Amino acid sequence: MSLNSTPSGERIHIGIFGRRNAGKSSLINAITGQELAVVSDTAGTTTDPVSKAMELLPLGPVMITDTAGIDDVGELGQLRIKKSYEVLYKTDIALLVTDSTEEESEYDRQISEKLKKHNIPYLRVYTKCDLSGVSGKSDDKTIYVDSVTGKNINELKELIASTLQLKNDNRKICGDLLCENDTVVLVVPIDSSAPKGRLILPQQQTIRDILDTGAISIVCRDTELKATLDSLSSKPRLVITDSQAFGKVSKIVPDDTMLTSFSILFARYKGNLKKNVEGVKALDKLSDGDTILISEGCTHHRQCEDIGTVKIPAWVKKYTGKDINFEFTSGGTFPEDLQKYKMIIHCGACTLSEREMKYRISCADEQNIPITNYGIAIAYMNGILKRSVKPFDEIYSLL
Repeated sequence: MSLNSTPSGERIHIGIFGRRNAGKSSLINAITGQELAVVSDTAGTTTDPVSKAMELLPLGPVMITDTAGIDDVGELGQLRIKKSYEVLYKTDIALLVTDSTEEESEYDRQISEKLKKHNIPYLRVYTKCDLSGVSGKSDDKTIYVDSVTGKNINELKELIASTLQLKNDNRKICGDLLCENDTVVLVVPIDSSAPKGRLILPQQQTIRDILDTGAISIVCRDTELKATLDSLSSKPRLVITDSQAFGKVSKIVPDDTMLTSFSILFARYKGNLKKNVEGVKALDKLSDGDTILISEGCTHHRQCEDIGTVKIPAWVKKYTGKDINFEFTSGGTFPEDLQKYKMIIHCGACTLSEREMKYRISCADEQNIPITNYGIAIAYMNGILKRSVKPFDEIYSLL
């Protein structure tokens, strides 16, 4: 996979935060080497988050996002601040930007407290150092730069890299379950909601993970699954199915073959599989009139067979026999107040970063709202959840 095609959810997210006119837009232009953000002396020039995908050595693919001032004013300003905080919750490292010619403000202290609360690494970046006469790096978390002259911009990049390179990301989607030359069968139904001419992102990423392990991936539709299994000289190590076909696939795959779903794999890869498995049991405690939040990480054109807005609500109503209300969110939108919901059913989060997905889970956990995801909910309602988590000993033992 080339750096330019690395999905957003797999990039390191660098967020730039600070007051209006602190020099955030000039800083992102200096870091990226492009006139990405509009620079003006007028306060509040940046109204919406502006992102740039790039390579930052030695980290590799990153996403750098400029945000509106956290001291913005008025009704529109409050909406802009909300958008800025949405960026914060998906940020792997934050640059807290302060004009070095001015005193630190209460706004700066507020955002640093939020960063500490959510355990987000951050650097204090003081801009316009040529005007203040202060220069260099005062410690491993503070640096003075000048975006106009480029002073200490390279040093800032090195500081970002050194702060994050200690994070050794050895996560695997399923590669840790496999050995070289193992066979994995991936079941990919093709219906009206499937994108024409391509596989969806979690399917692509899982195939790549299998290839990186040196295992063999075989892709088929659910309608050809039995013929595919019959054609193999030995049983596959693992069968991975799209969640929508869980019920049908489980009847075809022999009990002595491990079976799971893309969504369950991504719950482990980016979220908290244990929390998701515990949360799904809330389906048995629902009453008439309860509300479920169904949340998706991406935005897409919804089809008549859409899994989030059509299929899962229908399956939940059939399983519970209750008159349940549903609300839906997608993309970067996720409610801060979750008290109105009896549970949350989330997508596999293939487009979200690990940090953003874990933030959403922590929000639910802090408010005691059960959270699960598509694949786990579907497996549970089909009575095959225990079988579906058998590859994960620590979770299987809980059921």
